[in-house]
Amino acid sequence: MTMSYLRGLTLGAAATLALCAAPALALDLQFYFPVAVGGGAAKTIGELTDAYMAQHPDVKIEPVYTGSYVDTIAKAMTAAKGGNPPQLAVIGAAEMFNLIGEDVIAPFDDYVSDADKAAWFGGFYPAFMENSQAFGKTWGIPFQRSTPVMYWNKEAFRKAGLDPEHAPASWDEMVEMARKLTVKDASGQVTQWGVRIPTAGLPYWLYQGVAIANDAILASADGKTTAFNSPEAIEAAQKLVDLTTAQGVMEKGTLDWGATPKAFFEGNAAMIWTTTGNLTNITQNAPFPFGVAFLPAIKHFGAPTGGGNFYLFKDSTDEEKKASVDFVKWMTAPEQAAKWTMATGYVAPRAEDWDTPALKDYVAKVPGALVAREQLQYAKAELTVYQNAQITQILNSALEAIMTGQAEPKAALDEAQAKADAILKAYR
Repeated sequence: MTMSYLRGLTLGAAATLALCAAPALALDLQFYFPVAVGGGAAKTIGELTDAYMAQHPDVKIEPVYTGSYVDTIAKAMTAAKGGNPPQLAVIGAAEMFNLIGEDVIAPFDDYVSDADKAAWFGGFYPAFMENSQAFGKTWGIPFQRSTPVMYWNKEAFRKAGLDPEHAPASWDEMVEMARKLTVKDASGQVTQWGVRIPTAGLPYWLYQGVAIANDAILASADGKTTAFNSPEAIEAAQKLVDLTTAQGVMEKGTLDWGATPKAFFEGNAAMIWTTTGNLTNITQNAPFPFGVAFLPAIKHFGAPTGGGNFYLFKDSTDEEKKASVDFVKWMTAPEQAAKWTMATGYVAPRAEDWDTPALKDYVAKVPGALVAREQLQYAKAELTVYQNAQITQILNSALEAIMTGQAEPKAALDEAQAKADAILKAYR
């Protein structure tokens, strides 16, 4: 055996070893994120993503900030149909049936062990899983989830002769307090409304806060039928419009969702309904002491869940899906969930998250953060059906007609139900 031959073998072996030792090519993942939410969402998402990549140098993740939930679902669908979807997206939980129906997402079940199915899936609050699971599969992982809550101005309560530490527990009590909190100037113009429930932007969501408390469930669990004109649903709409007419404690017309925190800060409304996702915003900007409470009970307490889930897109490799699932598991682990809740006010979606030292310290300073979590025991899924955008727009239009006096609740909701039926019958 010649020296040159041995030298060749040695060089070849070295090359082989070098090749084996070379790092694998990094996985490039892209995920869509709806940046148009309360709190410093984009900044926090960027920090969390960077922290994950620092721990996993073989994975590169690019967050793509895609606007509102409506913008995000539209962009994700367009990208998926164009053959270039993200591997992952945070999309409204209510879009679950749409995403399943369009066959663009994969269930998480196929990429986790049986132990993870029990421990990971089973650790999320059941109310959040109502529109995360269907047909025996887990299609969405709760992330920036929420419920609406009531915020009240303690200073305004004190001026009205009300106990500033006592929020209304029932609808009737809210109306009575709102009467005392509605203030007029010498000319008879209202300078402070007793209550403000936004009826533009996301009217169907806050209307559900009235409907669920009144025993009205607006959609079936399979996403194929609605019940917009049930007696309980009609009564809930009547209660909402009565605040502006019979009781005169809420401004007439459609009240903008986005302007509601500002109306609260400026003293235009003494009580408001909005997402717990606005808690950080209100904590940082309210120029007065405030409280956070459950939505008031009618037949019982009730609220819809809301917010976004992580979804896994079907048109990606198994390797990309496994890496995406690992990222989602990391993002929803207690330490990261605590950071997200503290930055935004969204509800940490697992009971174990609340045992972290960070969240314990946080709720000691911001006890209102616990309200949405405790309200989950009374919560039901946000309206979640096939063709969700169309169906919610039908309900939104009906509510707008009701709130502007263009239609009576029964007539508007009968028409909405007929339109929804015409669309959903194809799925039944």
